[in-house]
Amino acid sequence: MRSNCPNRSAAPKANKKIMTEQRPWLKNYPEGVPANINPDAFPTLVDLLDHTFKKYGNKPAFSCMGKELSFSQIDKMSQHFGAYLHSRGLEPGDKIALMMPNLLQYPIALFGCLRAGLLVVNTNPLYTPREMKHQFTDSGVKAILICDNFAANLQKIIADTEIKTIIVTSIGEMLGFAKGMMTNFVVRKIKGMVPKYNLPNTVTFKEALSQGKKFTVKEFSSGPQDVIMLQYTGGTTGVSKGAMLTNRNLVANMMQVQAAAKNVLVDGGEISLSPLPLYHIFAFSVNCLAFFSLGALNVLVTNPRDLPSVMKEFKNYKITNMTGVNTLFNALLNHPDFAKLDFSSLKFSIGGGMAVQKVVAEKWQQVTGTPLIEGYGMTESSPVATISPVDGSGKLGYIGMPAPSTDMRIVDEKLRPLPVGEIGEIQIKGPQVMKGYYNRPEATAKTIVDGWLCTGDIGLMDEDGYFKIVDRKKDMILVSGFNVFPNEIEEVLVKNPKVLEAAAVGVPHEKSGEVVKVYVVKKDPSLTEKEVIDHCRTELTGYKVPKLVEFRKDLPKSNVGKILRRKLRDEMT
Repeated sequence: MRSNCPNRSAAPKANKKIMTEQRPWLKNYPEGVPANINPDAFPTLVDLLDHTFKKYGNKPAFSCMGKELSFSQIDKMSQHFGAYLHSRGLEPGDKIALMMPNLLQYPIALFGCLRAGLLVVNTNPLYTPREMKHQFTDSGVKAILICDNFAANLQKIIADTEIKTIIVTSIGEMLGFAKGMMTNFVVRKIKGMVPKYNLPNTVTFKEALSQGKKFTVKEFSSGPQDVIMLQYTGGTTGVSKGAMLTNRNLVANMMQVQAAAKNVLVDGGEISLSPLPLYHIFAFSVNCLAFFSLGALNVLVTNPRDLPSVMKEFKNYKITNMTGVNTLFNALLNHPDFAKLDFSSLKFSIGGGMAVQKVVAEKWQQVTGTPLIEGYGMTESSPVATISPVDGSGKLGYIGMPAPSTDMRIVDEKLRPLPVGEIGEIQIKGPQVMKGYYNRPEATAKTIVDGWLCTGDIGLMDEDGYFKIVDRKKDMILVSGFNVFPNEIEEVLVKNPKVLEAAAVGVPHEKSGEVVKVYVVKKDPSLTEKEVIDHCRTELTGYKVPKLVEFRKDLPKSNVGKILRRKLRDEMT
């Protein structure tokens, strides 16, 4: 489906002033950042891949645990994997699940699936059997590549799915003979991270590559509007749904990310640290597509919660940029060894997935000497919709300006546009907006209205065209008729030097409807409930001040580290 967003590249020059007045962000784009991209520069994502492989050849493309693979190596192996899938009877249009952490196997498999015309269904390896079953049956996957750490869970639900082709890999499989054996021994025998399983007719990843050499990928037709990926929403606000992303969606978003950072990124000269999993739409689009197609070396971290392994890569490589979430950046800043690292090559870091807290961004700038910029988007927008200037010239606390060829606006409950500075729901329109939800026409109709993607996020736009997230509509707390936004309370809480992390939720109250409850992870054990409340009173009006405080050792988080307020609310029901 082609987006209803106007093609700005075709707009007459005479309309430039009017266009700028309607879209105030355009006049504030940094020098060198274009207002538009051409989402039809490559008809398909495979065309883009072929171009990238030819252009960068033997340059290193991905690194994981010290093992590097070049663009040409990824090229050949992905062709072998795609050919193997066809040899197993899979046809273009069939779905395949990819379920693993950041490993070299992922880009090989991803690109091989795309070359074979299969629809990729990225799957969080931390899913429970119930969550796996929902995603696999909802999408109708017929094949899966799964890391053996999680195969026992697949065994529990395999009979309820259509999966017939099972390829199993291990963490050490692509690391070379000696290192691979040692890694697998530690993972399986010492750490006990691979539960016993029994799955019929499986092959290993290397066996699939070897067998694929005997075959070639069958030709098939594909176009810009064809769906090539079902990316499931996190399910943090309801049932997880498959966002149908097309060739055009993903090519457009890749180009939008590159265009937004055009004045800083160097073709073939970037080394990007990717601790976030590539199966998550943020790292998928930014690292695995945008930076990859610019010839960057993507340094993959298999376990982002292992902070020493993240920091180790700063010693192994001259990292030029990094992607992450607020909780990861905050954890690194609170690690005693982080400030000792060499950041001389680092240009910028990008935070997404959740709000980047101002205090974290300020401290990151202080420690690394480089900006921690914020971007914003959703699975449904492939995902990047806004990004702050990567040179650090943006506004802290804001999610930046709309990406090139993207329109955004703030609307009221009746979807009427609101003026500058007023708070309402954020809407997005652009070539990166999904085709819709798979097999869910009613949900699609509610989410995409007249070409506008209704995000469910509450925010505002200032006079310069910068957008600010206030909060999720479903997370908003209603105290005596007043709207209270958890993000604001959390921002205040983490300013307290004794607080490491915090989350705010609403709990029922017979008089005021709801009151604020906060969950706090201490940085200083001496922190008391009274200190928390007194600190909030200095910066928040009365009805926003927490009435309840609960201290926790940690907070529930998603696979990428996003704090899950929903789980905290569910505990109280």
